[in-house]
Order: sequence, then C-alpha cells, then structure tokens
Amino acid sequence: MSFSFFKPSRPKTPPEVSKAIKDSLNALDTKTVAEVKALEKAMEEVEKNFAAMRCMLSGDGEVEPNVEQVSQLALEISKEDVISLVIHKLPTLGWEARKDLVHCWSILLKQQVDSTYCCVEYIEKNLELLDFLVVCYDNKEIAVNCGNMLRECLKFPSLAQYILNSASFVLFFKFVELPNFDVASDAFSTFKDILTKHSSLVAEYLNVHYDEFFDLYEKLLTSSNYVTRRQSLKLLSDFLLEAPNSQIMKRYILEVRHLKIMMTLLRDSSKNIQISAFHIFKVFVANPNKPREIKIILAKNHEKLLELLQNLSGKGAEDEEFEEEKEVIIKEIERISRLPILKS
Repeated sequence: MSFSFFKPSRPKTPPEVSKAIKDSLNALDTKTVAEVKALEKAMEEVEKNFAAMRCMLSGDGEVEPNVEQVSQLALEISKEDVISLVIHKLPTLGWEARKDLVHCWSILLKQQVDSTYCCVEYIEKNLELLDFLVVCYDNKEIAVNCGNMLRECLKFPSLAQYILNSASFVLFFKFVELPNFDVASDAFSTFKDILTKHSSLVAEYLNVHYDEFFDLYEKLLTSSNYVTRRQSLKLLSDFLLEAPNSQIMKRYILEVRHLKIMMTLLRDSSKNIQISAFHIFKVFVANPNKPREIKIILAKNHEKLLELLQNLSGKGAEDEEFEEEKEVIIKEIERISRLPILKS
C-alpha cells in the first residue's frame, strides 16, 4: 500500500523558487491590493516564497546552503527580472517579507557566476532601480529596509559612482534632516558610505561639483539640529582628510566662508562639536600658503580665538596630542596677529 501523501514535498529548484517569487509578486496587482482578503492571501504566498529563497541562500540552521544552487538562484533572479520586481513592490510588502528580502539582498549581490556579479550587472543595466531605492527614504515604512539595500549596493564602485553622480544624490541633504530620527539616522549612514567607501570616486565628483556640494553641505554644518551639525562635521573631517581628497582639502582651506563656519562651530555649546571643529580649523591655521584674506580674519579675531582655544581641552587618551596641536595653533595665531602688513 502506498502512503505517498505522507511523503515530504520535493524541494524546489532555483528556477522554481525564482518563478514562484515572480508569480507571487505579480499577483500583488492594483486589484488585489484593493481587496483585503485577496491581499492577505497574496502576501502569504510572497512571504512563503521569500522564506524559501532565504533558506536556499543561507540554509535552514541545520543544513548548509548548496553553493551551486545559490549561484543558480542569483542567475535566475537576474535573468527573469525578479530584481526589478522586488524593488518596485517594496512599498506593498509586509514587514516579514521585507526582512527576508534585506537578508537575501547582500547574499545575492555577492554571487559570482563565471566571474561576473550577475545581480550587480543587472542593476548596472537598470540603474533607475537605485534612484527608486533612494526616493524610498520619503516612505518611513520602508526607508530603513531600502537604506540597508542601498548600502549593500554602495560596496560596488560602479553602483556607488552612479548614485554619487545622479540627481538623486542631492536628496540626501534633505533626508538626513527628516523629522523621523530612525529614518534620518539611516539616511546619514548611507550618505556617509557614499562619501567614504570609494575615495577616488568622491575626489572626482568633488572636483566637478565642488561649489554645488559645499553650498549644500554648509547648510548641514549650520543646521539648528545638534545631531546634524555633529555628524556632518565629523563626516567632513573624515572625507576631507582622505589622501585622494588632498586637492579638495587644499581648495577648501583657502576660502574665508569655510573658515568662518569653523570659527562659529568652535563657539558651539557642545564640546564634541568644538573639538571636531578644531580638527578642521587647525588645517586653516597650519596651512603655510594661507591667503591674505584668511590671515586678516585670524588676526582680527585673534583675541577671541585664543580665549576659545585656551579653554578647549581634549578627551581622555587624546589629551596630550590635542594639547600639543592646540599649542602650535595658538602660537601661529599669535604670530599672524603681530604681522605689521595686516594691521590697518
């Protein structure tokens, strides 16, 4: 006697998992979404298929994933346009499905088939998908999920370069100040990765878009929001001091408007901001090729600057080095203040 109905179902193959995901996502059409019961059923199917994808890509806790199947699934998902579908359906997906998708996303992007990152290559041919993910920061329900997916994309130079040079990039100057703290923080994490993951790409971008970028960045440094001021000041220091950005730094420290912002931040009520501002301010002062306009500003404000610096102290283990740097800067300001050519 056969009891075939007790037999476990055969595991799906990568092409079958890919097709099931595609079909269940396509079922989330306008008509289905408008009907509560139909939507619930369709969402259950999507979640079931995403769970199957996650199991195939990372195992079930007992059995390790099959490397060949993982590669084949990545290839099928690319070949069948499933990547485009999952991104465009993100606003419709439930929490569980989005969680599984984010988990699978980084695994899929890393898969190489015949020495090619097939999913990355797919996105390179459909770059508007990156714009879609960026704009999703305006939807607080899916913003953090999209942020996680974007940061995985930014690990690949070709995708990072597109985002940096796209019209979508300037939206980050708005997103980092959104009223929802979690969304704004996540947007800043992505913004930071854009500006620090690939230094040579950032240097090329800043050479071309220098004025536009720093006009926008100035608004972050002078924001009324403490977190925005602190994070943007620290990030500025991080990417300006990168070796590939040395020419940008040299250009930056020649401009009076940037010096004035650092002088203002030295007076901030937050000690953390004061110290971060000092680390950029000191480069203006230590520059052996200071323009006359910079010297005049330092000379005219030397008394206030010296008072501020003398009252400023470092943090913990950095104290000794900080005090040494501060002493050098104080002496240089004093020297500039005594130059006869600057006295009116």
